[in-house]
Amino acid sequence: MRDVLLVRYGEVFLKGTNRPYFMKKLLDHVKEAVAPVHGKVWLGEGRIYVADFTDMEECIRRVTKVFGIHSVSPAAEVEKEDFSLICRKAAEMMSGLTGTFKVLARRSDKRYPLASPEIMMQAGGYILTHTKGLTVDVHNPEHVMMIEIREKAYLSVLRYPGQGGMPMGTNGRACLLLSGGIDSPVAGYMIAKRGVEICCVHYHSFPYTSERAREKVLELARELSDYCGPIRVYVVPFTEIQMEIHAKCPDNNTTLIMRRYMMRIAEQIARQEGATALVTGESIGQVASQTMDALVCTDQVVSMPVFRPLIGMDKSEIIERAEKIGTFATSSLPYEDCCTIFTPKHPTTHPIPKQIEESESVLEREALIKRAIAGTECVRINPGESEI
Repeated sequence: MRDVLLVRYGEVFLKGTNRPYFMKKLLDHVKEAVAPVHGKVWLGEGRIYVADFTDMEECIRRVTKVFGIHSVSPAAEVEKEDFSLICRKAAEMMSGLTGTFKVLARRSDKRYPLASPEIMMQAGGYILTHTKGLTVDVHNPEHVMMIEIREKAYLSVLRYPGQGGMPMGTNGRACLLLSGGIDSPVAGYMIAKRGVEICCVHYHSFPYTSERAREKVLELARELSDYCGPIRVYVVPFTEIQMEIHAKCPDNNTTLIMRRYMMRIAEQIARQEGATALVTGESIGQVASQTMDALVCTDQVVSMPVFRPLIGMDKSEIIERAEKIGTFATSSLPYEDCCTIFTPKHPTTHPIPKQIEESESVLEREALIKRAIAGTECVRINPGESEI
């Protein structure tokens, strides 16, 4: 008898002949997640198992952050041949609880002498007569004793929800434009949840944006890495480009021209990274540069797809998701990013692409981009690191 974690997975079931590939990826990510607590991981029939960990609470926390995991239950592993031992262990696990309960059974081993209804009835009767403060409610119980008959018997009461989604690395690679705001980290999380590996590009305008602003963004990347694994963040010096735009371009077009330069630089870095798409945290109409016309104008300067997972979300929905994944507090720190400087009073909301092209034609585009990329710093972020 020993303590284990029962790890349930979701959409991998749907992958047909590709399922072994998805399962290997998922298993590898669980192993990486529990390595710091020395968890032993193996795949059984319909479940991933984790055992021999040094810290159960931390192990659960780590596994529930792995994309592709539906839920995790701490369980007792019991020899299935001795049903009286199963009943005694079930009663022991339920002791101290009060309220209503029921027993659910799942018998994957069809050779087992007791069918699922018999397991539920006999184990439930034993719990009822050997514990105090519990009554049976099969429709809406406060507690559920789950008994799974697999390679062995696994008994669990608690269930912790996972992130769902797809295993990381099963759906390509994308480059996230990561600011210090609330939106872009949520966009990165949502695209990564679908199995997309991400790298990040951040634009830093020193001295107009401080070193604390840079560290804030790296902390956001660290928080994302708890879900996504190691992340490379490319910190691009953007001061020269912003100052050139501010000095030489019409004031009402400066924000949009700045966004177009960001997309051009991000596309070049994405191709270096082997990424095939860009990801932004834009939502229609949230600010002047996020109207339909503005987004079309921005996308015209790149040839790869631009994914916007938040495109139809309200700000309150984005904040709620940021709080849930743990990035909201860091995003709310009062360190401005480059998007908040040189902001025009009356930015263009319905740009005409030809006019924007004419406005930015006075800039030495290739030279500016080349110098920015040459000065770019690459920072590797690993899960569990923290500086802020």
